[in-house]
Amino acid sequence: MENKPSSQQESLFINTLRFLAADMVQAANSGHPGMPMGAAAMAYTLWTRVLRHNPSNPRWANRDRFVLSAGHGSALLYGLLYLTGYDLPLDELKRFRQWGSRTPGHPEVGLTPGVEATTGPLGQGISNAVGMAIAENNLAAQFNRPGFPLVEHTTYVIAGDGDMSEGISAEACSLAGHLGLGRLVVLYDDNRILLSGSTELSFTEDVSARFRAYGWQTYSVEDGNNTADVERALAAARGQSSKPSLIRVRTHIGYGAPHKQDSSEAHGSPLGVEELRAAKQNLGWPPDPMFLIPPEALDFYHRSVAQGARLEEEWDGLLGRYEKEYPQEAKEFRRRMAGTLPEKWEEQLPSFSPSDGSPATRKASETVLQKMGAILPELIGGSADLAPSTFAWLKTEGNFESPDDGKGKVEGEVAGGWGYSGRTIHFGVREHAMGAICNGVALHGGFIPFGSTFLVFSDYMRGAIRVGALSHLPCVWVFSHDSIFLGEDGPTHQPVEHLAALRAIPNLVVLRPADANETVESWRIALTRRNGPTALVLTRQGVPVLDQKENQSAQGTRSGAYILWEAKGGTPRAILMASGSEVHLILQAAKQLALEGIPLRVVSFPSWELFAARDGAYRQSVLPAEIPLRLAVEAGIRQGWERWIGERGEMLSIDRYGASAPIAVLQEKFGFTVEAVVQRTKDLLNGGSPPKV
Repeated sequence: MENKPSSQQESLFINTLRFLAADMVQAANSGHPGMPMGAAAMAYTLWTRVLRHNPSNPRWANRDRFVLSAGHGSALLYGLLYLTGYDLPLDELKRFRQWGSRTPGHPEVGLTPGVEATTGPLGQGISNAVGMAIAENNLAAQFNRPGFPLVEHTTYVIAGDGDMSEGISAEACSLAGHLGLGRLVVLYDDNRILLSGSTELSFTEDVSARFRAYGWQTYSVEDGNNTADVERALAAARGQSSKPSLIRVRTHIGYGAPHKQDSSEAHGSPLGVEELRAAKQNLGWPPDPMFLIPPEALDFYHRSVAQGARLEEEWDGLLGRYEKEYPQEAKEFRRRMAGTLPEKWEEQLPSFSPSDGSPATRKASETVLQKMGAILPELIGGSADLAPSTFAWLKTEGNFESPDDGKGKVEGEVAGGWGYSGRTIHFGVREHAMGAICNGVALHGGFIPFGSTFLVFSDYMRGAIRVGALSHLPCVWVFSHDSIFLGEDGPTHQPVEHLAALRAIPNLVVLRPADANETVESWRIALTRRNGPTALVLTRQGVPVLDQKENQSAQGTRSGAYILWEAKGGTPRAILMASGSEVHLILQAAKQLALEGIPLRVVSFPSWELFAARDGAYRQSVLPAEIPLRLAVEAGIRQGWERWIGERGEMLSIDRYGASAPIAVLQEKFGFTVEAVVQRTKDLLNGGSPPKV
């Protein structure tokens, strides 16, 4: 901003932010006051000197992104949002951490205006920021033209020692350095305190040296209260276009508190009434009243409103001129940022017939991705070094890589060039970071990101999947090798509990398609879902394409479960239900039993979540109470199926780890054969006890 304040004014403005945050924590009698007090000066510098944002329109497309990765310091962010003029009244700050407030304990995107990412689980936010920087670079490569820097913004992060300790940040920042992601700037709040005590207990590495080894540019500010030094470092980092930047800022947790500064006592608990009063007196701040906002300070911070409106107005003018020169590109940019899909895109989805043989659903997924990749430029993603196995890539859309590397095309099938316009991301063996990075791409806007690995390794990225579901992010997770039937790799790679674990995450839709056409429908669902992530769980082994003339259409996938087949000539005596490759087992078994005069209903059950979301009448039509005998078949643990099989139902499941052997042997040993399903069905009908596996 112009007309820089005097040092005395600046002290007033910083202390306004510092003690607003501390008062919030004290009033709630809960929270983390130390980080906001120590980081207030650098946050003030970033938000009033550098950050390009518009408080009147938090979703302005070309705004700088700010991620508070140290989300426990949320009071700092809420103070900044209130002071700079976002739609967050002071009363909401006074209700910090209370029921129904817009100021929860950790920032939540979509709840509080101006919050760019849901943070708190340490390492997630800084990894989200890597995804935001990928998104910015890819959009710029696609849409910018000479003289028209339509996409030109920077992602800023405040991260702490906890973020730097978490392994996910190492994964994500290693990749960011490899990719040369300029316009990514991390302010490292180096206060040397963790919840349990000093970092001397467990974290003594040279973080700056580590980041230089990653390929980052690093800077140091030895006094975090020296705003001039912070501003100089930010200016240098913002000018760095070919490397991400880390600015290590030495701060003091609980700054000003006479007994708790530089102590873990200032980390996770309120200072206490007396210590807070002493801190205020120590820094020349009136002890009373709480939530003191000097008019001069509020007027200063509120300059962000007019400045932000001017910045967006200038950008709108640029967009208008761009639209005259490049009307189609401008139309496409508006569509992308609005999150709408092109007209008639669904007409390009493939379809399969029994004559196509028995493609694995991972291969059917690849076919969908290649078709959709050509017509949906918002699709971007890749795998954790498993593209030749999961087939989650965009083979003709190029590799997202630093254009400065000059390495040319990588080995493999991905073609179409090398640079920031490429849309296949090589995440490397970094599952957890892949999840958080995809979340960051989605948070940026303009994209549908996907990430892929083996189902068994969904454990490695569970934290990111959960945060994405909590944040309502439209990411697509492509998990292949979905059961013990991947074979000889053995129990370390054979998932048994993972379907249940994913189904336990609220707002995550899990789809395990039975064949190629159900896979197409699963992708249709994933691409149209806007309020949360979708997990596609796919086979390694081939599965026949179900004959849609003989059976019900795969469009039933959209309902989560549907009647695939039913014997003619009588009310079904029982219902057989399954997901994925096991659907073929129950279908063959039901047809064999029909020849013996035992009519059955076969239900394909690709998604519990979608079925549960249907109305009661539909659910009753598929699983009527009048047919209480039900057998569910799934090559995983039983957990959760009780809801669908009812009190008189049975389950053919695997409630132990798998084994290393060929698929046919595993099917026989674990009882996943047509003969075994036939016998289990007869046992159910006769009231017998099923054998234990």
